[in-house]
Amino acid sequence: MSVQSGFSRRWQKVRRATGRIPLRIKLISAVLALVLIALGAISIGGITLLRNYLLGPVDTDLLASQHGAQRVTERCLAPGSSLCPLLVPGDVMIDWLTAGGRVQQVWVAVQPQFAAMPSKSNIIPGPAIPARPGWAAGLAGQTVTVPAQSGGGHWRLTAYPTRFINSVTGQTTTGTIIVGADVSSIYRTLDGLALIDLIVSAVVLVALAIVGIAIVRTSLRPLTDIELTAGAIAAGDLSQRVPDRDPRTEVGRLGRSLNAMLAQVEAAFHAREKSEAAARRSEEKMRQFVADASHELRTPLTAIRGYAEYYRQRGGVGNGARHAAPAGTEPILADGGRLTEPDIDRIMQRVEQESARMGVLVEDMLLLARLDQQRPIERRPVDLLTLAADAVQDARMIAPRRKIELTVGRGAAFLVLGDEARLRQVITNLMSNALSHTPDGTPIDVRILTHGPDGRLPVPSVTIEVDDHGPGLSREQAERVFERFYRADQARGRKTGGAGLGLAIVAALVDAHGGAVGVDTAPGSGAMFWITLPLAAEAA
Repeated sequence: MSVQSGFSRRWQKVRRATGRIPLRIKLISAVLALVLIALGAISIGGITLLRNYLLGPVDTDLLASQHGAQRVTERCLAPGSSLCPLLVPGDVMIDWLTAGGRVQQVWVAVQPQFAAMPSKSNIIPGPAIPARPGWAAGLAGQTVTVPAQSGGGHWRLTAYPTRFINSVTGQTTTGTIIVGADVSSIYRTLDGLALIDLIVSAVVLVALAIVGIAIVRTSLRPLTDIELTAGAIAAGDLSQRVPDRDPRTEVGRLGRSLNAMLAQVEAAFHAREKSEAAARRSEEKMRQFVADASHELRTPLTAIRGYAEYYRQRGGVGNGARHAAPAGTEPILADGGRLTEPDIDRIMQRVEQESARMGVLVEDMLLLARLDQQRPIERRPVDLLTLAADAVQDARMIAPRRKIELTVGRGAAFLVLGDEARLRQVITNLMSNALSHTPDGTPIDVRILTHGPDGRLPVPSVTIEVDDHGPGLSREQAERVFERFYRADQARGRKTGGAGLGLAIVAALVDAHGGAVGVDTAPGSGAMFWITLPLAAEAA
């Protein structure tokens, strides 16, 4: 496992290194490498064929010389013989290798020009035979090339294990006959051919490199122009265009397509700039208005709610201190009547309810204003399964007659990085939306599952789906359901929700966490609201 991981890391490093090499260098290097391989294959193949062709007759003669070599060696080893070693002009030698590993010369090759007067000074340096008893055991019927003892020559050798019996004494002599032929001229020819191949290959590679660099530079010049144009456009000059080329070439067609695309991009960019400038001015005014209104309203609303709660906690009109008020000082209504204790209690209760409702609205508006300003949110591992289970349990307590089910999918842990309080608010708003906009008794299904990259998010993520079985939404309602202050029911009744900010807060919070939100619905088929958030690294 470690070997595979180490190899994988090295392979990734090689890929990253090759990814930083310019295209022209890659092309030239690839061509030179292919040519070098081709030249090497041709040279090796040619030299191998010539070597086999030149050494073939030599090997044939050596393998056919067994009987003659045995006769010469037997005469040389005969008792009292003074023939060994024989100095013979030519390129053939015969040695006798005893069972103990000692080499005895039988036939010594002498340079042909000294055939008339052969002497030890004219001997061709023999092969360097290893003095090992079993060295020649595997050469029977085969040939091998060994270097000469000196001078840099080469010998082609074969061996014949032989046993001689003395006819007089009956003594048996065991050893190996080694027959060799001087092939130094053949190897000098092969070395000369290899040198020629090397020189020619070097010249070809240098010439090809010079020509290849010129051709590649010329061929890639249009791409260089496109690169410079793209750099100028990236720097902000959208008026730049790729130089026109022959449309019959690939680069020419590419340049025309790029110029057409750049013209459309420039027009769309300018139009977008104008639209964004206008929208930005309008949005800034709206944000400022919402922020100012929220800050201005929060203080008096807090005071009203405090007085109302204080009034209720002190017992309302039923307090004994107010019974002691002088007669005739009670509040008088417009129709001439007087406020009773139940009237005042009901009024103060309404004041408290409305102040609380407006306080929630102000907090929602402030939250949206903060999200619009892209203020950073807390980033900590949060288990969405726990939040979903808590929301389902709370909904069951609020609506005990409903069937509310939680389905948990298989896969990684449901961990995301985010603000736990805000994510809890997201799930609570989705559950509240399902409870508020469906008839009593309508079942609600909550599902949580993990999945890989898809059309919602390009990374592994976790999805929470809140699926009700209510009346559903029309296409127009589904398109606008996440807008601020939008309500599917225009009556804005107390039972059907607040000011239309719940789903807008959901969309804003999910977007702040880098996720996606949506709804799948149809009239009469219920509505399934879903949120998708990126999985945390700890989820694996």
